Amino acid sequence: MAKRRLPGPIFNYIDGAADDETTLRRNTTSFEQCDLVPNILRGVSEVDTSVTVMGQKLAVPFYCSPTALQRLFHHDGERAVAAAAGKFGTMFGVSSLGTVSLEEARHISRATPQAYQFYFHKDRGLNRAMMQRAKDAGVEVMMLTVDSITGGNRERDLRTGFSIPFRLNLAGMLQFAVKPAWALNYLTHESFKLPQLDTHVDMGGGVMSISRYFTEMLDPAMTWDDVALMVREWNGQFCLKGVMSVEDAKRAVDIGCTGIILSNHGGRQLDGSRAAFDQLAEIADAVGDRIDVIMDGGVQRGTHVLKALSLGAKAVGVGRYYLYPLAAAGQAGVERALGQLRTEIVRDMKLMGVRSTSELSRANLRFR
Repeated sequence: MAKRRLPGPIFNYIDGAADDETTLRRNTTSFEQCDLVPNILRGVSEVDTSVTVMGQKLAVPFYCSPTALQRLFHHDGERAVAAAAGKFGTMFGVSSLGTVSLEEARHISRATPQAYQFYFHKDRGLNRAMMQRAKDAGVEVMMLTVDSITGGNRERDLRTGFSIPFRLNLAGMLQFAVKPAWALNYLTHESFKLPQLDTHVDMGGGVMSISRYFTEMLDPAMTWDDVALMVREWNGQFCLKGVMSVEDAKRAVDIGCTGIILSNHGGRQLDGSRAAFDQLAEIADAVGDRIDVIMDGGVQRGTHVLKALSLGAKAVGVGRYYLYPLAAAGQAGVERALGQLRTEIVRDMKLMGVRSTSELSRANLRFR
């Protein structure tokens, strides 16, 4: 449905990944090497799907991971996702490249926790200003993305010239031309903007492509000392998104982070990177008793969530899982997707013979 509605360059921005997209595929297929071992006769008329992660109580063991440019996919964008997450009692994340302001998103989902996905810029003043803005807005969790110090080689975007504002090549323009309904919808709603950056970054006077944002504005010289300073300045729940090695997980503990998110950015950065699920047990064993370990990437089913929790994740993030239905049907689509995932988790917990997420363990798993 999303593919039918969106112009090709925008759909490919959601759907695509880096290089040969090997890691994108592996993120989901990695779950297939793990089998569930159910127990029976455990009295599962009622199950508790709630979890607590980084001090936040979530009614379900998944949250809406922050993603960029959502109002390109549907005119409601983050408003729709924030409202849907609020209805399901789970956390919602806003990106630095979000198209709705932190303040508005916080107002919509005020009954549930909100995270801010932060990119570390070369301009240290900009970093401090954005952190203070998030604190003033009431954001509970600062989520620093550390795997994007430069842009991945997203060849689908390169083939169409996808950028913000649009500066498409002929191939890209032709793909927009065959979807006039999207263009009409885009032109008849409020103008597109990036509220977290619009007072700091000129995205319109010159063309700022997504790849240029990563390449020119983000700081590849970022070090652990920089992050440690951020952790102290934030003085609250702080997680690193993009941790994939045990060594880095231990460093995150040492500098005072309260959470880490195992993620390869949906396969959009380093193709050939290990899938987060494949790396989960190793990292949970090393630091799971000292920091909340979260997994993000490839989750498509309730059984995927239960496998991740059984290996030691406190919760999982979903991204593309809600972006396709957002593009297809706005808030109603996101609610349907989150509702289906919750329904699957409840059913699968009963079939597994567990009454709460805390009962899940590696005893429930076997690897092929």
